[in-house]
Amino acid sequence: PPNKKTKTPNFENKGAAEIGPDSQAVQRSDVVFISGQITLNPENGQLNNATFEEEANQVLDNLEAICQEAGGTLDHILKLTIYLTDLSKFDVVNSIMASRFSEPFPARATLEISKLPKEVSIEMDAILSITI
Repeated sequence: PPNKKTKTPNFENKGAAEIGPDSQAVQRSDVVFISGQITLNPENGQLNNATFEEEANQVLDNLEAICQEAGGTLDHILKLTIYLTDLSKFDVVNSIMASRFSEPFPARATLEISKLPKEVSIEMDAILSITI
């Protein structure tokens, strides 16, 4: 098994609780790896999925809360991976990202996949550096 002293699981207080056997985020030095975030509202544990826009913003709210707990912001994200069940929502995601991130935008991959946990439409994971 890996040496537990080389990585620090943390950030379980702000974002939505994990639904599987993983850490919400793991930090090594100044780099933080954030697990996939879905539309769970951390305040009540319920899905915020009335509209796709609400889903996307809730996912970004969850990422932002973890970034802040790590000492950063969304603008500290170096790499973002977005999973969509409907790639036709790509333009909506771009619009929301443009309103939530500053240039230079993070490197990004967007994938269409058949199904996500709890039947949500969007999930995002991220890698950030808290020393940017």
